[in-house]
Amino acid sequence: MSIYRTHTCNEIRLEDVGKKVKIAGFVETIRDLGGLVFLDIRDMYGITQVVTSADSADVDFASHIPLESSVCVEGIVRKRDAETVNEKLDTGLVEIAIQTIEVLGKRTKNLPFEINGNSDVREDLRLQYRFLDLRNDALKKNIILRAQVIQFLRSQMIEQGFLEVQTPILTSSSPEGARDYLVPSRLHAGKFYALPQAPQQFKQLLMVAGFDKYFQIAPCFRDEDARADRAPGEFYQLDMEMSYATQEDVFSAIEPVVYNTFLKFSNKKVANYPFPRIPYKESMVKYGTDKPDLRNPLVIVDVTEFFQRCSFAPFIGKTVRSIKVTGHMSKGFHEKMLEFAKSIGMGGLGYLEVQEDLSFKGPIDKFIPDNMKKELLELADLKADDTIFFIADYEARATDLAGQIRSELGKRLGLIDDSMFQFCWITDFPMYEKDDNGNIAFNHNPFSMPQGGMEALNTMNPLDIVAYQYDIVCNGIELSSGAVRNHDPEIMIKAFEIAGYNKEHIEEKFPALFNAFQYGAPPHAGIAPGVDRMIMLLTESPTIRDVIAFPMNSKAQDLMMGAPGNVTKEQLKEVHIKLDIKE
Repeated sequence: MSIYRTHTCNEIRLEDVGKKVKIAGFVETIRDLGGLVFLDIRDMYGITQVVTSADSADVDFASHIPLESSVCVEGIVRKRDAETVNEKLDTGLVEIAIQTIEVLGKRTKNLPFEINGNSDVREDLRLQYRFLDLRNDALKKNIILRAQVIQFLRSQMIEQGFLEVQTPILTSSSPEGARDYLVPSRLHAGKFYALPQAPQQFKQLLMVAGFDKYFQIAPCFRDEDARADRAPGEFYQLDMEMSYATQEDVFSAIEPVVYNTFLKFSNKKVANYPFPRIPYKESMVKYGTDKPDLRNPLVIVDVTEFFQRCSFAPFIGKTVRSIKVTGHMSKGFHEKMLEFAKSIGMGGLGYLEVQEDLSFKGPIDKFIPDNMKKELLELADLKADDTIFFIADYEARATDLAGQIRSELGKRLGLIDDSMFQFCWITDFPMYEKDDNGNIAFNHNPFSMPQGGMEALNTMNPLDIVAYQYDIVCNGIELSSGAVRNHDPEIMIKAFEIAGYNKEHIEEKFPALFNAFQYGAPPHAGIAPGVDRMIMLLTESPTIRDVIAFPMNSKAQDLMMGAPGNVTKEQLKEVHIKLDIKE
């Protein structure tokens, strides 16, 4: 038995009445009722009320304990008086009559903020005192849930026969899409390690080594700017890879893991698997994004060709997308949507209302020939009382703007079902795209297998080649990317040649992987759902920092530990570094 406690602060019940017990925790509240002092003692598990005797010495001592001090209380459990019962607490029917109370750790500084208060606290202050912030019930529950989710993910992967393997943290720098965190070498002057952006190459090497199914709750390090759903510096993912596997094998393995996790740890409805599969090009047209929120029923329709035959000058020569909603909107609604459209860079937001006789009413009606109006009704599946909005710009921008208008309409019209999780796969990503200089570049992941293999690379326009690449999306948030890997050295050489890299580049940047593929690599595929984003969705947290125990701020600073910080000249000398910083 612990010398500090016989019970946690959430364990004591009516059946313990009359027993002598010990609890330990933080003093959350003190209520001095003039002759008796009541204290709420809080630990990780809950709260128990304790009460002093009427002895003046006990009352004086207890009433002067600083809040949030750590204490040990020993006493007799008794039933609360009816008027003092607290039904909000699991221990609300009982209290402890104090025999002894010992201060184990006294708070000697003023609290920077109220631990469980409702007032807004600046995030930089919360992060500076994260050890206090974590005493907050809501934040603490997030971290506990995170631990439970990770344990559940691990158990599901093991049940499917996946082997957990830890891959290196210190590795070599490689171009994987983001900036590396570099670590200078003491023993090898002028050379650097890099923290892994992902275990990508190592897990593929495990497949070459003959391990059939690998997984890891993997830390990843990327020097990226923060977003609400992306932590700067460090994040974790459920990394997995399978040998002799296709895209379908990965889907079959990961869908039940994701579904079961969300079903177990949320009270929301979870759309069943198999999840819908949407090709990238279709998603960009229908939803204006490769991260569609399928809770929003609105669908974008391409009406570009139709409007090239009309006389509305602003649409001619442009990509034109439309969104149909049910009902006619008020003047105020149209004004607010126009205001939103202008805020995202649109010049205006055209619309038409369908009347009872299926005629149109709206600013651009006169520009549509009468003999074409029925065609528009059929093209956009319009019915009486519908309203259709139009977005026009060059293709990429029209796609993005239409996606934003779709999302805003869904929110303003209350169409998004917040009571559920809706998943989908985005598949068939383009293998290549044009970069800012007009050159062919990899679009998504250079390690992916092109659909059609070598024949596609030799015979197709590179911009028409799609890869076995796929993302899993939940409620408009990307949870992970995955791919069937390019394990064939000849196909890899050709794929990189198209993107402007020769064989020597591959050998230089990916020496271990390229070399390993010369020794009979099995076909393999994998994926890596983001653990932080999963917890963020499950807890409905507005920022990913609320589901990480010790996060950095949006500027990639650890305000609690003072990182990044200065080091001594001696430390720099040991790793052969001189600073060149302009004041």
